[in-house]
Amino acid sequence: MDTQATDKMSFEQKIRELIEQSVARNPDLFILDLDIGSERNVSLVIDGYRPVPLSECVRISREVENAMETEEEDYALTVSTFDISRWFSDRRQFPKNIGRRLQVQTPEGTHEGQLVEIDDAGIVLEQKVREPKPVGKGKHTVTKRIEIPYEQITKAKVKLQF
Repeated sequence: MDTQATDKMSFEQKIRELIEQSVARNPDLFILDLDIGSERNVSLVIDGYRPVPLSECVRISREVENAMETEEEDYALTVSTFDISRWFSDRRQFPKNIGRRLQVQTPEGTHEGQLVEIDDAGIVLEQKVREPKPVGKGKHTVTKRIEIPYEQITKAKVKLQF
């Protein structure tokens, strides 16, 4: 193996370890994506069980920067939080979104509703729908609960309402 490949491998191992240690200092945080590019451009996306303040991104960036020997290692680190308009990539993202309207795709189709419950097996959405009255003319509004096991969820995201 050539020295450039060895240097790259050791850089990737070192930066990955430092990032994981820094993120682990806050038990509310977790890594959603860590990408180490060929030009030593490092992109880290974090999320948490609660909203993640900007100060946590700054803290992680500074801790990693202080731990790396910048004279020896030339790299760029970008730390950001999850963008709410994107699809979830981790089931740990559901708890902090209880009460929000979600769009959830399953093999059977797309479901939309307010996330009202989560457990180890899956999620529960509630949606209000207009249905014909059981007796008489007209429609009335009913609340339906949709239970979706995690294995059935192909994609999910917060449905932004304006």
